[in-house]
Amino acid sequence: MLDLGISKIALIGVVALIVIGPEKLPRVARTVGALLGKAQRYVADVKAEVNRSMDLDELKKMKETMEDAARGVEQSVQTSALDFEKQWSDTTAGLTGEGTTTTAWEPPPPSYKHPGKKWRLKQTAMPQWYKNQNGTRTRALSGAARVARYRPKPLN
Repeated sequence: MLDLGISKIALIGVVALIVIGPEKLPRVARTVGALLGKAQRYVADVKAEVNRSMDLDELKKMKETMEDAARGVEQSVQTSALDFEKQWSDTTAGLTGEGTTTTAWEPPPPSYKHPGKKWRLKQTAMPQWYKNQNGTRTRALSGAARVARYRPKPLN
């Protein structure tokens, strides 16, 4: 980097003031500042692009290693499943009378049950007479009904 001290910057400023003139110096300084800012942003963008490409390469390598590991696990699971099926068929072959294996029992799919007329009401295990006896609320009050019920009585 350039070693610019205060004395060197002051010398450059004095030379620029003499060469450019006091009228044009602010405009030139603004233009130089804008160009330096653009150059710095361009360099930062290039650095970011290089870093992204390096990260992308690393991610591609990592993806390949993970895919290879997944393939290895898949192959080992398939071979162990085939071995298990062979051992299972050998073990269960003598259990049936014909020497063939039977298929596993599967429960039938659940049948459709019509919800009935009061399907939106909450069904609970507590009987209605017990709720009435203990004072459990079974119906909700609307806002207007609640205000009317709990409004204090006027003092006359």
